[in-house]
Amino acid sequence: MKQADTQTNKNLEAAFAGESMANRKYLYFAKVARELGNEEIAELFEKTAHQETAHAFAHLELIYPTEGMTVAKLLEIAIEGELYETNQMYPEFERVAREEGHLSAVGEFQEQAAESAEHAEIFQQAAKRFKALTGVEAHHAARYQKALDNLAS
Repeated sequence: MKQADTQTNKNLEAAFAGESMANRKYLYFAKVARELGNEEIAELFEKTAHQETAHAFAHLELIYPTEGMTVAKLLEIAIEGELYETNQMYPEFERVAREEGHLSAVGEFQEQAAESAEHAEIFQQAAKRFKALTGVEAHHAARYQKALDNLAS
């Protein structure tokens, strides 16, 4: 479960965001450096990006401790995030970009909102399948227990 909404948790989330952004930025810089013909610098950026990922994961382990975490909870958190992007974040970003006349950003935000909606749907379908599978497993477990009980009596 996600930790309480303390200042430390907010700081961990900000640190996670920074490390995640650094990872993506450095991977992009590696791509550009490679396109510019400098393999050594591209590899340096990639190595650093992987270190940033390790930092981000360390922060996530504190934000979302594995104790008490379930597959259903992971899917719930993912769905919540994708729906936030779809329904709030990207529409607001699009509105501001439109007001400021950044039409290429408008298109990017629209595209990302649509993709986030697709991701939410994929996670929702996975959650439904997982819930159904959990029910089937419980049914089988009950049958096996009944068979064991019958053998024991």
